[in-house]
Amino acid sequence: MQSILFQNAAVLDPARAEVRDAHHVLVENGVVKEISDKPLRSASARVIDLKGKTLMPGLIDLHVHVVAVQLNLSQQIHMPNVLVTLRSVPIMRGMLRRGFTTVRDAGGAGHPHKIAVESGLAMGPRLFVAGRALSQTGGHGDMRARSDYVGDSAPCGCCVRVGALARVADGVDEVRRAAREELQMGADHLKIMASGGVASPTDPVGAYGYAEDEVRAIVEEARARKTYVMAHAYTADAIARVVRCGVRTIEHGNLIDAPTARLMAEHGAYVVPTLVTYEALASEGAQYGLGEESVAKIEDVREAGLRSLEIYRDAGVKMGFGSDLLGPSQRLQSDEFRIRSEVLGNAAALAAATTTAAEVLGLPGKLGCIAPGAWADMIVVDGNPLEDIACLLGQGERIPLIMKGGEIQFDELDAR
Repeated sequence: MQSILFQNAAVLDPARAEVRDAHHVLVENGVVKEISDKPLRSASARVIDLKGKTLMPGLIDLHVHVVAVQLNLSQQIHMPNVLVTLRSVPIMRGMLRRGFTTVRDAGGAGHPHKIAVESGLAMGPRLFVAGRALSQTGGHGDMRARSDYVGDSAPCGCCVRVGALARVADGVDEVRRAAREELQMGADHLKIMASGGVASPTDPVGAYGYAEDEVRAIVEEARARKTYVMAHAYTADAIARVVRCGVRTIEHGNLIDAPTARLMAEHGAYVVPTLVTYEALASEGAQYGLGEESVAKIEDVREAGLRSLEIYRDAGVKMGFGSDLLGPSQRLQSDEFRIRSEVLGNAAALAAATTTAAEVLGLPGKLGCIAPGAWADMIVVDGNPLEDIACLLGQGERIPLIMKGGEIQFDELDAR
């Protein structure tokens, strides 16, 4: 693996919300070997002069669906497995090109996707996958129309379909088995449905998901494998139920209230808001085939999402970065920074996608930072994101170089 020496970089430290000018960073064997304000020497390293540019940790998105190749997920289940898989490849490449060197998949992607990226068969971010999310009958992961029964040949989430982001399991014994199967198949964490949702056809947003004994059983299985559970949840009641049962991260969480946010802080639970997806669903959901039932639910959660950021902040709940976009709307991934920064400021938005995200993944000091011993996931930016978050938006137009694991994935510095 080639050694790289970055010289004269403005190094962004998201933990301290500061930029250190004229620093030098040496990368060897996929990790940061040294960082200094004094010149560094290496006989074998390729030297890259970054004068006038910012070097910062690679971005982390904690809520993606790389196999969500269209907005209408209930229709996607009918797509051939090969077609869904091939359509996921440019989605992963696009995420990496936008500077997201690590993503946490929240349902759909599995161990084969990780192998494809790690082996170089597909270009994409470092993946942490949930396998198929777990849903109760009639829950957010049950994509059947109201006229369908669950059967062996039914096109529902319990079938082995690549386009199915979830599977249906009911009862303590059945959810234990489902959890164990996903972990056996290589899931890094487990995802459950703890309330209704927008993209599913038959569950009201305010509906509860799994019963508490089912949630506890899934949490136990995750802990037995030294991992954790993430939960799709919108309402305060739904969030409180699963946090008390040991769920570690709440996904979306738009309809939170102050007492429940304080409960989350007391339990050390994280939240991963995904506000950009509601903008996308509202503006182009119907255009790209989102069902009428789903379109009608969007406004219930869209406006509340912005208010939720202040509630979480005031309660001391740590917030990770998430996008949760589907199909062609995945191009809007970086717009989450714009939405967050308008409420919380640029520094908080950046921390959500670096230091806090690394904590959620259990990898502080390895991801989300540029420090000796950290994995060399870094991006070069034209501009200072602490001052102008817009330099991270779009499709990576102002991110000329992207490094993952010490290997340069994109390099357009010579063209600028």
